[in-house]
Formats: sequence, C-alpha cells, structure tokens
Amino acid sequence: MPAPKNAPLYQQIYDEIKDEIEKGVYAPKERIPSELELAEQYEVSRITVRRAVEELCSDGYLVKQQGRGTFVSTPHINRQFYASTLQTFTALCADNGMKAGAHVVDRQIVPARQNEMEFFGLQKDALLLHIKRVRTADGEPIFEENIFVPFDAYRELLTADLEDKSIFAEVERVGGTPIASVGYRTVEAVRANVEQAAELGIAPHDPLLNLRAGFTGPNGEPVLLGKQYYVGSRYVMVM
Repeated sequence: MPAPKNAPLYQQIYDEIKDEIEKGVYAPKERIPSELELAEQYEVSRITVRRAVEELCSDGYLVKQQGRGTFVSTPHINRQFYASTLQTFTALCADNGMKAGAHVVDRQIVPARQNEMEFFGLQKDALLLHIKRVRTADGEPIFEENIFVPFDAYRELLTADLEDKSIFAEVERVGGTPIASVGYRTVEAVRANVEQAAELGIAPHDPLLNLRAGFTGPNGEPVLLGKQYYVGSRYVMVM
C-alpha cells in the first residue's frame, strides 16, 4: 500500500522506487541513480534519499556494492523448509520461474570423518567422493554445493558429466537407490571465506546459510551427505 501524502518524505521516495522496481523500470542487477541524482530528481535532501535507499536495502529490494553503487536485487528463491519436505534445487527453481544450473568446481577422494562413517555405516579408513559445485538460478550463483558419497559405490561420479545436472538423479543413476527422504538437517549462519566469495560473486565475510543434511533411500538406507552454503541475500527459507 503506497504511503499517504502526509507520510515522511523518505517513505514516499521508498514507495516510488519500490514501485518502479516492481514495474520493471529498474531491472534486476541494474544500477539505480546515485544519491545525488535521486535527491535532484525528487527535490529532497541526500539524507532523505539515503534513508529511503537504506530501507530498500534492508527489505531486500536493493543491494549496495562498495565502490560501484546501488543495484536492484535479483529475485529471491523461496523454499518451504519443513522436516518432511524433500525438493530438488531443479524443482525449486522451476517453482520460482527460474532455470537451474550447476558448475563443477572440484572433485576429490577424501577420508571419511567419524560422523560420516557413522552415517554411512563405513569402516575405518573408508573413502568418500567429495563433489563441489556452484548452483545457479537464471545464471546467478545461489549456493556452493558439497556432496559426499561412498567412493567405492559411486566412483563413476568422479569423471561423470555433472554440469547443469541434478545430483540426485545422477546418484540414483549410478547407485540405483533413489533419494526418498531427509535423515537430518541443521542450519547455521556463517561468513563466506575468500574462495566461496569468488565462487559466489560476493564479498569475503558476507553472510551465508550453511545447511547440512543427510539423505536416505526408500528403506532408510544412507545415500548422500550434503553441506551447502547459500547466499543469504538470494535465498529465503520459509520455516
């Protein structure tokens, strides 16, 4: 609802810019005019414009990039996050009117840690295949995906083509067991390291949501461990 005419000036400017974003006057990733230009356009002080812009940033409509200016945010991906819900990223993007993508960053054979051995029921010195990818929506990086599966059962994935493919589908193709449910989930707020920042197109120390999950088959058998790092400004979890 637009602010009434007797509302504070910053609120009126907030509503006008928000309306232009929603109408497509300012497109996602487009730089908006500077504070000085907006102040001249609306015939108000820069302090008033700054308050409106800060509110728009806080509400997710704009994002500031140091040394570059202020840009329209890309649309958020909204996910219903319930204990019983299992939804692939590909399906999630489709629900949000976006196209999912994936780029392989690294693949390594690594020793299983204690918690990983317990989840998979593996013996000491067992090996896992760690696959790291960056998942995108309409070309925009959304999260760093880290997948762990027993190497002996899924060694084919070490060299398989995993670009722009569903990892769940590839795991089922190779191992024969479909992922049917989530064994556990944890969510933690963390900050991006230098490597993650470069992969995701954000600044070092920007906030990320770290989601860890264990995925199981139809009979509760362990299939896959996931450790994902979501860009907080591009992803909304509805709890």
